[in-house]
Amino acid sequence: MKKIIFKIILLPALFMAGFPAQAALRVFSCEPEWASLAGELGGDKLDIFSATRAQQDVHYIQARPSLIARLRRADLIICTGADLEIGWLPVLLRQSANPKVQPGQPGYFAASEFANLLEVPDSVDRSQGDVHPFGNPHIQLDPRNIAKISAALALRLQSLDPDSADFYRQRYADFDRRWREKIDEWNERAKALAGMGLIVYHRSWVYLIDWLSLREVGALEPKPGIPPSAGHLASILKQIENQDVALIVRSVYQSSRATEWISRRSEVPAVVLPHTVGPTDGTDDLFGLFDTLLDILLDYTQ
Repeated sequence: MKKIIFKIILLPALFMAGFPAQAALRVFSCEPEWASLAGELGGDKLDIFSATRAQQDVHYIQARPSLIARLRRADLIICTGADLEIGWLPVLLRQSANPKVQPGQPGYFAASEFANLLEVPDSVDRSQGDVHPFGNPHIQLDPRNIAKISAALALRLQSLDPDSADFYRQRYADFDRRWREKIDEWNERAKALAGMGLIVYHRSWVYLIDWLSLREVGALEPKPGIPPSAGHLASILKQIENQDVALIVRSVYQSSRATEWISRRSEVPAVVLPHTVGPTDGTDDLFGLFDTLLDILLDYTQ
């Protein structure tokens, strides 16, 4: 009889041992920065997929069938929101027909709802270019926003997976401690950058500029999303003549043509700055992203 009971107990355990443990939550991240943050807070409790890479312009992504299939199986979607993904996310949400991740549901997390949004326009029309009606959505480039978003995301993970709530609380407490220590370190390092003048390609650096007290002297796009014209580039050269400009900056996915043209004629260095996790060596996580940003900028204060 004891042998029979032992077999009854042992057989299910042996059966389950033949299969890998399933992640508690399947997470669909719209951008690499949120995939990285989810990993910090959830560790191996999460199965995380990023829909985009650093080399892609997140404004213009195709709603591919593979993305629809991924979202169909997701328990949680994490996106920037503020209409950053307006060209493709609504299609994914509709086609996935996943009720758990629709706007308004616990499985839908828009990071911008927990950030301090800058450049919120009084009104929007097509003549202004690609202006976002809820404000500039490039919120990931201010670590103070990351701190606020991480607190909200940790609570969301706890509510979606209450059996692992203590685990998420501990992960968040550890991340928050390390993150705030790094913010203090970054703030100290960045004192030398105050007032540095930048020419940007697209107005995606406003949060970095606000945090570090930099100056945006001009943008190569005459209006957001509108490619630089010869006339506009000529006006940028005049601005550089009249103001102190240290750098011309672009993201990795943007063409180098206009920045290099301006750089050759103005003798102002043109650089690629990492705008998210993953575009260059050393930017494998959020900590590395801001370390690398400061390293690059500080190289031009010598």
